[in-house]
Amino acid sequence: MKITIKPKKISRKNFKKFGDLISTKKNRPININNGYAKRFNNLCKINTSLKKGNTIMSIFSAKKRKFPMKIDMMEKHPLGSQAFVPMSETNFLVFVAPKGKKPNIKKIESFIVPKQNGINYKPGIWHFPLISLKNMNFLVIDRKGKGNNLVTYKFKNETILLKQK
Repeated sequence: MKITIKPKKISRKNFKKFGDLISTKKNRPININNGYAKRFNNLCKINTSLKKGNTIMSIFSAKKRKFPMKIDMMEKHPLGSQAFVPMSETNFLVFVAPKGKKPNIKKIESFIVPKQNGINYKPGIWHFPLISLKNMNFLVIDRKGKGNNLVTYKFKNETILLKQK
């Protein structure tokens, strides 16, 4: 089977089954620090406590991907959510499939995440590792702890290509 996936623009609604779009749009801020800052609360649901996991924050230094890109595997983290927030003004892509024993090739989707936004995958969501459109750093919030929190699946009979646009 051969398929080509083109990313679509992400929204809170079309990404909801996979996780959260981390965005300040349509969120009412709270003025703090005597009016010198605004705080946007509750932007995503970090979920890392399964099997007594701990929430950690890391920086991933990502390399720019080339397109069309062959998708040969996907991964999931069944014990915790995983959030990615770019540390530069740029778009990035996500490639996802719903929870399940293996990725359902008929339900794979890809999204363009616009500048000044991030994403948070729900526990158990299949995804391809970070797809950056330039060499840059991402702030990552995820789980550390006991238990197997990384499951990978390698595509053997499928040829999957991801286009940038």
